[in-house]
Amino acid sequence: MTGIDVLGANDAKDNVLIVHWHDLGRYLGAYGHPDVSSPRLDRLAAEGILFTRAHATAPLCSPSRGSLFTGRYPQSNGLLGLAHHGWEYRSGVRTLPQMLSESGWYSALFGMQHETSYPKRLGFDEFDVSNSYCEYVVDRAQEWLQDSAENLAGQPFLLTAGFFETHRPYPRDRYEPADSADVDPPDYLPDTPEVRGDLADFYGAIATADAAVGRLLHTLAETGLDASTWVVFFTDHGAAFPRAKSTLYDAGTGIGMIVRPPTNRAIAPRVYDELFSGVDLVPTLLGLLGLGVPADVEGVSHAGELLAPEPHAEPVREHVYTMKTYHDSFDPIRAIRTKDYSYIENYAARPLLDMPLDIQESPSGLAIAPFVGGRRPDRELYDLRTDPTETNNLLTGDTGIEAGVGAIAADLAVRLHDWRQRTGDVVPSEFAGYRIALRYTETYLQIHHMTPNSSSAIAVDRGIEE
Repeated sequence: MTGIDVLGANDAKDNVLIVHWHDLGRYLGAYGHPDVSSPRLDRLAAEGILFTRAHATAPLCSPSRGSLFTGRYPQSNGLLGLAHHGWEYRSGVRTLPQMLSESGWYSALFGMQHETSYPKRLGFDEFDVSNSYCEYVVDRAQEWLQDSAENLAGQPFLLTAGFFETHRPYPRDRYEPADSADVDPPDYLPDTPEVRGDLADFYGAIATADAAVGRLLHTLAETGLDASTWVVFFTDHGAAFPRAKSTLYDAGTGIGMIVRPPTNRAIAPRVYDELFSGVDLVPTLLGLLGLGVPADVEGVSHAGELLAPEPHAEPVREHVYTMKTYHDSFDPIRAIRTKDYSYIENYAARPLLDMPLDIQESPSGLAIAPFVGGRRPDRELYDLRTDPTETNNLLTGDTGIEAGVGAIAADLAVRLHDWRQRTGDVVPSEFAGYRIALRYTETYLQIHHMTPNSSSAIAVDRGIEE
């Protein structure tokens, strides 16, 4: 495949600034959350392209980020579970900085990465992952933009700023909570003082991280580099609340994503309402930069659609595929999503919600725990046109037959099966899956001689060795 011709023969190559957060979902004002204070990112959305149907390939950190930075599904790139549980990229898998390096880009990373315990493997020319709190990350990125970027003598760059925010916990000595009375809980969570307080703390972390993004964008403009830099913002997966993170519902895989073109480009702001998968980010960025897409990338480029003055008649994709195998436990799930329907297959006997530890111990997790102990169904189908929060499974009881949705479920099941076949997706038995998860964790502990703390922004606490 080839890149979109966006550069003339004498044009300089564009830079890329990526800012990514933890566990945000789409909790920004730009996504219709007036109770969230995010003015800097809302402004970025107004100046750029707001993706309304972007989905992670997985609802947990490492597998999702692996797809976002390689353009390959977790079963293809090797990141089926969390890096701090011992999962790593397979040998030969290339990341975005490595691909760009081959075409002359210089790359730097400051702050969070959750793809490996060995950051040198990611291919950045320089990195500082020691601290991923947003204030530290932005200080380092600002310093780099002011002092180092000009020394590149016209060489294009990829600068990545990874925030720990908005991962749990939300300590009030770091984040000033929002007013819980102004919080609007989603309809899949109980409206209790505890849940409202939990969301208010989350909103406080959003406000702090949003302000940090504003400082970084100000520096980009101050240096004049905004004229030649694509700004890309995204999060890894849904928010750390019950029925969001670690699930394949929209609240679990739906991600905020904004792309702002260089300010010297006459590209009008817009809302991009088409389906977009995490594996599509790498080929889309390569296309926007005028570069070819490697054959082993499994995503598709949306660059042509994003640069077209008028929308194309046919969408770039009609389905997105999502998956989960290992989080804090073995929990194999696969799903296919269209604009109209969401179809999920559960391959092991599990409770309705198998919550990761940070959610399970949260006020929201404790509030919902008494209601989610029943057995999860083998299959789920939701009509997103009438049930956007996916609470009415059409495949329970006789409703599927009465509503005539059996054929829809069958068609989606075949498409999901075909995708699994194409990508070499193998789901272990429950017996094997449990033991694989245990073996990875035990091996990791033997190598690193510590129990990592994934709720820390400090790299050494999370088992990062370099």
